[in-house]
Amino acid sequence: MHTNPAPTTTASADARQRAERAATPELIERYARDGAVCMPGLLNADELALLRQGIDANIAQPSAGAKVASLPDDPGRFFEDFCNWPRIEPFRRVIHESPLAAVGARLMQSRQVRLYHDHVLVKSAGTRQKTPWHQDQPYYNIEGRQNVSFWIAVDPVPRESTLEFIAGSHRGPWLMPRSFMDHQAKWFPEGSLQDLPDIEAARDQFPILGWAVQPGDVVAFQMLSLHAAGGFAGPGQRRVFSLRLIGDDTTHAPRAWVTSPPFPGLDTELAAGAPMAHARFPLLPV
Repeated sequence: MHTNPAPTTTASADARQRAERAATPELIERYARDGAVCMPGLLNADELALLRQGIDANIAQPSAGAKVASLPDDPGRFFEDFCNWPRIEPFRRVIHESPLAAVGARLMQSRQVRLYHDHVLVKSAGTRQKTPWHQDQPYYNIEGRQNVSFWIAVDPVPRESTLEFIAGSHRGPWLMPRSFMDHQAKWFPEGSLQDLPDIEAARDQFPILGWAVQPGDVVAFQMLSLHAAGGFAGPGQRRVFSLRLIGDDTTHAPRAWVTSPPFPGLDTELAAGAPMAHARFPLLPV
């Protein structure tokens, strides 16, 4: 296991104390074993208010990378957007001032923590579109085991609409990433990776984890963990801010295809196999 010596940047005393209370040795062990954990009440009311402000600003002014990930005949709407921290100040404040980076360092057992990207996912009331079973890392341009994604709902989310995971799936193997709407192999060539099992056809044969969440609860998972989510009947919205962090062993893996999210031009600035020491991936205080 990687050691966790003194960090290179320092979080506030409050953020460190909250991280220590949340990321107990038992939680760190569960994260290593299962690849996914839930931390009730990690974020406070001020941080939630910032995230709501940021998400609503993001919806009002989407980036060029935003998309609607639900079909035209869906009664609801599934909105997604990526990499908006440079232009949305409330996101930057939560990323840099909350305990999230310090918790990430402890879960990853990493000395350094870098921001990889942010991801907003909003399902309005009546959305039928499910998020199918998948792993995140095969869609990305990185290699390494030290990583964590935080899934933070700023609205109450019932168990049937939250994320669920296959415990232990973060240990691999990598499985074929496919487009969610038409199931095409747009990343790795067809046949080059094993396809996902049909989990929904045999749910009782898999160790499925999931938690109903309240605002302030934070779900953390490793980027190879198989996960999925249901639609959202309502009421209101299911507004989620997801934060992806990377640790000491993460390196750049340029791809011959467009990753999700894309980082155009990065392959000319960062060599294959190089650490992710780049302005797009700043160090965070831990």
